[in-house]
Amino acid sequence: MKSLLFSRFLLLLPWGLIVILLLETDSSRAPLAPPARPPQQAAPRRPALPPIYAITPTYSRPVQKAELTRLANTFRQVARLHWVLVEDAARRSELVSRFVARAGLPCTHLHVPTPRRYKRPGLPRATEQRNAGLAWLRQRHQHLPPPQPGVLFFADDDNTYSLELFEEMRTTRKVSVWPVGLVGGRRYERPVVENGKVVGWYTGWRADRPFAIDMAGFAVSLQVILSNPKAVFKRRGSQPGMQESDFLKQITTVEELEPKANNCTKVLVWHTRTEKVNLGNEPKYHLDTVKIEV
Repeated sequence: MKSLLFSRFLLLLPWGLIVILLLETDSSRAPLAPPARPPQQAAPRRPALPPIYAITPTYSRPVQKAELTRLANTFRQVARLHWVLVEDAARRSELVSRFVARAGLPCTHLHVPTPRRYKRPGLPRATEQRNAGLAWLRQRHQHLPPPQPGVLFFADDDNTYSLELFEEMRTTRKVSVWPVGLVGGRRYERPVVENGKVVGWYTGWRADRPFAIDMAGFAVSLQVILSNPKAVFKRRGSQPGMQESDFLKQITTVEELEPKANNCTKVLVWHTRTEKVNLGNEPKYHLDTVKIEV
């Protein structure tokens, strides 16, 4: 019996040695490296959006905060927009200062009063405030090397703006134009465009103006503003409704205008104006037990 087991052990011994040698050989081999991945190309960097500077003149009145609130709710949805809010006042008001602090968007709060002699009916308005915004913009950029991308837009606080308008104006090379709704006694006014060029004006008031356009109907490249440091809104000799023409004549020609909004066939801004509020029942003296800002 013992001899039988011993003979079988001798028979299986070579095979066991072979298995051990094979295991040692496999363990001594270096592990196979995973296949090398092809180098990934970096995603192309998107160019930064040109900033939009919106200059808004404002003045104290019962609907001021309501107007600014509507405007801020629009601006907050526009990428890279800087709001330049200019009060017609000798000092910053508490109402607007608090509003700016809570607006939730980049904002510069300026103030400059309109001289009393220019507050008569029939004279252009917001001249000093728009010029203060222009001066701030030029001072901010005067020491930076060109080219400086950006777009300037005069955004009055009594207008309503489509978000699409800001994407249209962002590609302005020099001066871009578009229609404005509910202005000039008509449903809309617009530049007339043929073959991609402005050739006239569809307007209900003084079509003989060099630029028969509303303040909300154009944008200007920042580089154009910086290249024309003397271009401002003028008081001397200017008439109501002529401020746009007086300003644009200093920086461009009709032939150079860039039509936006599908060749000036889409209205993306409306001169809505808040209805004059009726405060006939407002007491002369404060009677409420609390003081509420409106």
